[in-house]
Amino acid sequence: MSRVGKMPVTIPAGVDVSINGDQISVKGSGGTLSLTQNALVKVSNNEGKLGFEPANDSREANAMSGTIRQLVNNMVLGVSKGFEKKLSLIGVGYKAAASGAKLNLNVGYSHPVNFEMPAGITVATPTPTEIVIKGADRQRVGQLAAEIRAVRPPEPYKGKGIRYADEKVTIKETKKK
Repeated sequence: MSRVGKMPVTIPAGVDVSINGDQISVKGSGGTLSLTQNALVKVSNNEGKLGFEPANDSREANAMSGTIRQLVNNMVLGVSKGFEKKLSLIGVGYKAAASGAKLNLNVGYSHPVNFEMPAGITVATPTPTEIVIKGADRQRVGQLAAEIRAVRPPEPYKGKGIRYADEKVTIKETKKK
């Protein structure tokens, strides 16, 4: 059996998990998230702990039990604590401004780049060169951070661009004659 799938998911106080047919829905202070249940995995709720077992002995069912367990764990963590990604802008004149559900980037193009935040995702700019993306859905927070980074990824010669706060950019040496 999958090592990840063996571990139960502990449900913290204030989080409600319901299993209805083929839907697993998690409700908490951060919102409501739902996941379509896979037929290869049996989900059981035992006194505040969710257990995940493969429905048969196939490799697919074994692998899927660990996958579904981790997805449900991310949903539980998301509605209780939430997830956040931090981006930093490196470059002269590069700045970001968040106003409501919009993010405005000035990153060296002749025009500003605007992002509309989807429902459930908030964006903040504590300083003009920092962006903080928060939300309950880990996949959507990470995807949005990747899309913002793709506007101007860090280049290898000067290191200018948008990067994750914990990202290390290796600077290349320029060509010599």
